[in-house]
Amino acid sequence: MNKSALKKFATEARKELLERVELQARKIGITADSIQKANVESSDAVFIDGRQLSDLERRQRNKLVTRINEIGFDRVIEETAYTWFNRFIALRFMEVNDYLPTKVRVLSSSHGDSAEPDMMKEALSLDLELDKEYVYDLKMNNKTDELFKYLIKMHCNDLNRYMPFMFETLEDYKEILFPEGLLGTDSFVRQLTDKEVIPEDNWEKIEVIGWLYQYYIADEKDRVFKAKAKYKAEEIPYATQLFTPDWIVQYMVQNSLGRYWTEAHPEHEDLIMNWEFFIKHQQEDFQEKIAPYINKELNVEDIKCFDPAMGSGHILVYMFDILYEIYSKCGYMEREIPRLIIEKNLYGLDIDDRAYQLASFSVVMKALQYNRRFLRSIERDGLTMNLASIQETNGWSDEAITFIAGQDNAEQFNTTKAFFDQYKNAKTFGSLIKITETDTAFLQNRLKEIKENPVTDIFQEEKRQQSLELLPLLIKQTKIMRQQYDVVVMNPPYMGSGNMNNELSDFLKKNYPDSKSDLFASFMEVDHYLKENGLYSAINQHSWMFLTSYEKLRQNIIDFKVIDTMLHLGPRAFEEIGGEVVQSTTFVLRNSKIKDIKGTYIRLIDGKTALDKKVRAIEAVQDSATPFRYLFNQEEFRKIPGNPIAYWVSNNFISVFEKGTTLNEIADCCTGMQTGNNDLYMRNWFEVSYQQTSISTQSNKWKKYNCGGESRKWYGNHNNVVLWENDGEQIKAEKGSVIRNESYYFRKGITWKRIGSSDFYLRYLPPDFIFDQSGDSMFLKEEKYLKYILAYVNTKVALKSFEIIAPTLNLTAGNMNKLPIIIDNEQIERIDELVDQNIDISKRDWDSFEISWDYKKHPFIGVSENVSRVNDVFKRWKNYTAGLFNKLKKNEEEINRIFIEIYSLQEELTPDIVDEDVTIRKAHLERDIKSFISYAIGCSFGRYSLDEEGLIYAGGEFNASRYQTFTADEDNILPILAGAYFEDDIVTRFVDFVRVTFSDETLEENLDFITDAIGRKTNETAREALRRYFLNDFYKDHVQVYKKRPIYWLFTSGKEKAFNCLIYMHRYDKTTLSRIRTDYLHEVQVRMDAEKKDLLEIIEGDFTTKEISNAKRELKGLDKKIDELKAYDELLHHMADMQIEIDLDDGVKVNYEKFKGLVAKI
Repeated sequence: MNKSALKKFATEARKELLERVELQARKIGITADSIQKANVESSDAVFIDGRQLSDLERRQRNKLVTRINEIGFDRVIEETAYTWFNRFIALRFMEVNDYLPTKVRVLSSSHGDSAEPDMMKEALSLDLELDKEYVYDLKMNNKTDELFKYLIKMHCNDLNRYMPFMFETLEDYKEILFPEGLLGTDSFVRQLTDKEVIPEDNWEKIEVIGWLYQYYIADEKDRVFKAKAKYKAEEIPYATQLFTPDWIVQYMVQNSLGRYWTEAHPEHEDLIMNWEFFIKHQQEDFQEKIAPYINKELNVEDIKCFDPAMGSGHILVYMFDILYEIYSKCGYMEREIPRLIIEKNLYGLDIDDRAYQLASFSVVMKALQYNRRFLRSIERDGLTMNLASIQETNGWSDEAITFIAGQDNAEQFNTTKAFFDQYKNAKTFGSLIKITETDTAFLQNRLKEIKENPVTDIFQEEKRQQSLELLPLLIKQTKIMRQQYDVVVMNPPYMGSGNMNNELSDFLKKNYPDSKSDLFASFMEVDHYLKENGLYSAINQHSWMFLTSYEKLRQNIIDFKVIDTMLHLGPRAFEEIGGEVVQSTTFVLRNSKIKDIKGTYIRLIDGKTALDKKVRAIEAVQDSATPFRYLFNQEEFRKIPGNPIAYWVSNNFISVFEKGTTLNEIADCCTGMQTGNNDLYMRNWFEVSYQQTSISTQSNKWKKYNCGGESRKWYGNHNNVVLWENDGEQIKAEKGSVIRNESYYFRKGITWKRIGSSDFYLRYLPPDFIFDQSGDSMFLKEEKYLKYILAYVNTKVALKSFEIIAPTLNLTAGNMNKLPIIIDNEQIERIDELVDQNIDISKRDWDSFEISWDYKKHPFIGVSENVSRVNDVFKRWKNYTAGLFNKLKKNEEEINRIFIEIYSLQEELTPDIVDEDVTIRKAHLERDIKSFISYAIGCSFGRYSLDEEGLIYAGGEFNASRYQTFTADEDNILPILAGAYFEDDIVTRFVDFVRVTFSDETLEENLDFITDAIGRKTNETAREALRRYFLNDFYKDHVQVYKKRPIYWLFTSGKEKAFNCLIYMHRYDKTTLSRIRTDYLHEVQVRMDAEKKDLLEIIEGDFTTKEISNAKRELKGLDKKIDELKAYDELLHHMADMQIEIDLDDGVKVNYEKFKGLVAKI
């Protein structure tokens, strides 16, 4: 099945249908902005824009207007579009599989490549109740579109007898909005039937309907996600529906329904041979332990299977397959089985009317697969389906309820009102509603009375019609929701609390307090639907297995249920969802507590793709000795703090949790501050005036701020400052700010980034920091243990613990508190020594890059004593960093060895680590040469000086006397041009810097080495390579190093790069733009005008054809540059006159935006 083709088709079909349906509404005077009043000339003559509506069209239009007034124009158009989409894909499925009662294709032709549908050719002989004269007239007058529309409508009307949920009658208002032009070559119907777009073999399995539905709503799903807002009730289906892969459905159903039957009837165990994902239990006394909980008298007709969030029916359809096998095994007649399954075994609910239509259709199609005469059976005997789209009662007045209860039946009013009240917001709460009013006998009697007793009062008639429409649906859903089921299988909706509207959030807090954080978890607590000893299976996010917020949920499962089997899928279980964030698990629970029973767990998290996971699952199902298959007693989870479902943990490691104390006994693990507006209150330290930070002085304005950052051990990630003037007065007043654990601010500790990947690295947190919520931190109750704990948390032992207590990629302070700690006082001194070395090494590495506020000078300068060749300097630097790297790696391995011994895990772990786990950097020629170039530019601007170490100027008063060896640029403007037009050109300045830093004698050799390292081209001189680098790549590198907050700003005239220059933002003043314009831009314009004059002389002079041709080509490019400079000059002039000032406290983002149009995009 080509899913990408299905997705392309479905998304484009939706857009087309919306447009065509809206056009039909416009034709009858209805738009998003207005509803045109019909011109009534007589009782049977109604006109819209001169077009007369038939009596049927008039009724349909009235119904349409009523519906628009109820839910709005856009939703009606969407509802109509998806209804017609559903009908057309249903018709396509039926015609390809020859299920249509007429046995004639309606959308395509079975005769070769004919574009005309067979029903059009055979219209007069179709077995439908047609107006033959009307059809004949349409055919004779070549009214093809009208004939197609009529025949489709009549097919839908005919199919209403069998599937009213999918094919409403002609009275329905959607008929008047039938999209026209569907036989056009570019219409979605043509695409639907094009075998090149969707091959016919794609329609062999009913699952195609589910995929098409998922892709049809994909654009709306994307829109809802991108909005990052709380979902409206009508948006919930878009946001929460995800089609379940076949093999996962097979696992769930085989190990729930299949197991439920075969455990009751072991004589039918040979059925298992057909079930590829059925997991056989390996515990020796397993059958003996479950025997008391099995119903040996179980009859297949009594098995009730339920999907509370059925979507398009994928799970129900596979349940049908398994049930069919069971019925066949029990000796039932083949033609009887489909009806029995539908009427006795399958139950389902959903909040989405579209999904309900498709689920019902899919189940009937599955029945047709087994009994091709099933539609005749429906026509003869009807069909009772136990599937429903949940309806809500919002907006039902007491008067309407009084009508249903009976005008003179006061005692029934309260009961009836309670019945209706339980379904308020039911489209939001869905099958999570625990109904209390379950008796429908009175309402069924009243429904019969209402049907049989018309009323004459117009208001009473309105209530009567409302009752006749809604009451049967409410009764049906109540019958489904009041039952208990043997087997419940589902792929529940996923929705975190941040996206829940207030009604849903309050509902979950009240009814599902242990699982309120996400809808999928709440659906794990639908015990009211499950019989005692029944089986529950689901696929959902694996966060419930580990997060603190689900600890009570896990406790309830361990106390009262049994995890029977689990496929722990991890990331990428769904082809449509990439990355590590969404991690899944699928499992089966027994609704009974069985002592000393062991569950079977298959760990698939290492599978790189969905297919890889499937293959590994099959391997583990077939071979119980597979290393990623585990047998585990869930009682062992109690021994681990928080009861995580850590089934893969060895007995040895469980004993670590038993022997050790938890970290919270010796340290306070704290979540940091939330400013409420990082754009306003947080900066990179290099954006603001250095003198206004606590890095430079005891300033109380901008304080050091710890924000997590990249994966790094021991030391570093010190990038940010936070506005803390007057003890954080502004932040504390900010709506949305949360000041947590303020008493721990400015204390030394240990910190880590909360959101990680597969690694969790921790660092020393020096004093004088405030910490952010993304950089959780711990503070030792006794400081003597700080280095010991820092060493431990960076070991393999701790990493193994993190995999247990925080495998969801979020290492929170709450998780960290559970870390098992064993203190060995005899090892403290040696560990402290190693940690001191590691912090020192890591700090040296961090400070060797200019992003550090403790950067002193470029490392090449530090190792260049008595060396005049950059090549030799780099060799020294390379040896130096290799020594640090190897020393740190050796120290980390020794720390690993010490803690492996302390925790007695020699049989499970080795101390060795790979280079990738050492988080300092070795020398890298290209990166380090580019950083040397950046340092040179910093010295040119006066940020650094060859005469003093550290940061020289970043705000305040500029002192030119501090730059004697290599002078700082006087006007803070470094031109970057295609030619050497200026003495302070950036290439000239860099060459001078290399000369001064090393020597005049080795200058050319050094320039060659430098430019070779950054990609000099063949036959390119060193200076040409430098000019190309500065013109094309330097600024990109600078923006990347400074994380899109550049401190050197590139002013550029545009695409042609006719004029470019760098300035240093900290030296900018309101005259800078004027100086750029008058001292540099105008000079370039003069030069280019002169160049143009020279070229024209060649073109008009006595030169060779080649010389003239070259001159013309150059002139063409030059004219573009001259035009670009002219436009740039006008804008620069305008903005220079504005005398723009910047405030460094506003940061780069705000200040840079002031020069939009003049500066390069970042």
